[in-house]
Amino acid sequence: MHEDIEAFIAYLVAEVGLSANTIAAYRRDLEQYGLFLHDRGQNFLSADEETVTTYLGELRGRAFSRATVQRKLSALRQLHKHLVREGLTRQDPTATIPPVPRPVRLPKVLTVKQCLALLDAPDATTPEGLRDAAMLTLLYATGLRVSELVGLRMHNVDLEGRSLRVRGKGGKERIIPVAPLALDLLRLYLQEARPAFDQGHSDDAIFLSARGRGMARQTFFNRLKQYCRLADIPQDTSPHTLRHSFATHLLEGGADLRSIQEMLGHSSLGTTQVYTHVSSGRKRAVYDATHPRAHTDNTSP
Repeated sequence: MHEDIEAFIAYLVAEVGLSANTIAAYRRDLEQYGLFLHDRGQNFLSADEETVTTYLGELRGRAFSRATVQRKLSALRQLHKHLVREGLTRQDPTATIPPVPRPVRLPKVLTVKQCLALLDAPDATTPEGLRDAAMLTLLYATGLRVSELVGLRMHNVDLEGRSLRVRGKGGKERIIPVAPLALDLLRLYLQEARPAFDQGHSDDAIFLSARGRGMARQTFFNRLKQYCRLADIPQDTSPHTLRHSFATHLLEGGADLRSIQEMLGHSSLGTTQVYTHVSSGRKRAVYDATHPRAHTDNTSP
């Protein structure tokens, strides 16, 4: 099998143009696969789908990461396709093997209590604090992306209609309703604080920096970190955490997925469905922590 591996590696070098690191990884992966086959009295040409499935199962049992297993499977696919292409066999045992499933990565969210603590952290008696309070509240109340927040212009806000008109990814426009508290803070900021920042070169931006220009994403991110410390909430909280929290809290409050999808500007409902997993997980945690029958050591009748 060593000769088969080296012939395959030579093909990769000459025809495919993979990086040296990838080729080295493929060589290790195929040597490992070859040892597995040797222990079963098989070789690359005799391996069938059941053999490959068993091998992948062993890899998962050895706690390899999903990405590592996927790479090893990719090496196997390339090898067996090569053997078929060279006319050494008619059988590709990887042809019907599905890709390694991606894990569902649940977004980080804050509790409602944590969100409220964060919104209360700025000192709204100062122009800077009022601006930041309006930005944080608007972010949590609408689920805006931070780029959409700092990119807001005067014409995007409809105070009478209590809504925002936002152009998101791919130039897709959407209208988002704004909660009264967030709208009141925004109105107060526009009347009392924004004039203190405006130096005539803001390009109609709503949220201005101390220099009178539109607030930069990094500047807002840095100020968010300060408020996280003041509110005593996780330091890895980001603007996107508030977007995730907005969606999760809406779902837990009974909003339907389609409405949440439209407010977030997701092109696919499948992207929005991740919040159903978050909500289910949070409900499970609440149940485990509070229900009298949730613990196996509870022996009361």
